[in-house]
Amino acid sequence: MYDDDDLSLIDPEAELESPLDQLTPVDAEEVNRPDPEAMLSLLESTDVTQRMLATRAFCELQDERATPHLIRLLAEGCPLVRVSAAYALGRNPSPEAVEPLIYRLEQDWNGYVRKGVVWALGNCHDRRALEPLIDALQTDISAVRLWAASSLGQMGEVSPEAAQLALPPLAEALIHDPIAAVRSNCAWALGQLCQAIPLGDVYTQAIASLITALSDPDMGVQEDARAALLKLGDPRGLQAIEELQLEQLG
Repeated sequence: MYDDDDLSLIDPEAELESPLDQLTPVDAEEVNRPDPEAMLSLLESTDVTQRMLATRAFCELQDERATPHLIRLLAEGCPLVRVSAAYALGRNPSPEAVEPLIYRLEQDWNGYVRKGVVWALGNCHDRRALEPLIDALQTDISAVRLWAASSLGQMGEVSPEAAQLALPPLAEALIHDPIAAVRSNCAWALGQLCQAIPLGDVYTQAIASLITALSDPDMGVQEDARAALLKLGDPRGLQAIEELQLEQLG
């Protein structure tokens, strides 16, 4: 869906951390949080620098009064404002923000923005985000896939049905995604979702994928798959872990 060449702010294979990690804290020299009233006013400033400062502040502050402004700022011309607005909406989740976030995920050319959006959509715990997050996991750049996997892992907070629908694409990505960090997040997400669904074919598929990931070429993926299986306590998973340990000792 998106070409890596479209990005100007992100290396799709290396820059997997949060884009906000690259920004200076809102007020690095003061212990106190920004004043919500002042930041609310700045959200409507005609100065883009002031709007960026305010949107970044609401990545830390929680105030429902900011939500309409943050939704509007998702369409801001400056990508740094858009990415901050996305993360701020993740800190201040609202049902009203879900459709604007989905639109931004589908339309935005900037990988930093799309990554912030998938994180925010996960925090919204809304069924409408399921298909867009699955599409992001399957088609977007690696940095976005990383957070799409984590956000899908929160679908258990929505409903067992949403969790079941999220499991197969996560199981597929756990085995086939070329980026180890994405596979690790898929393993974590599977461990979360399997706790929210009844036993059945989908559950069995997820367990089988986690067992396969115990032999992943990346040690981090192996550890995350092992942790998920131990958390679930599934007999098949525990047996696979024991057999692998005996094989390594032998």
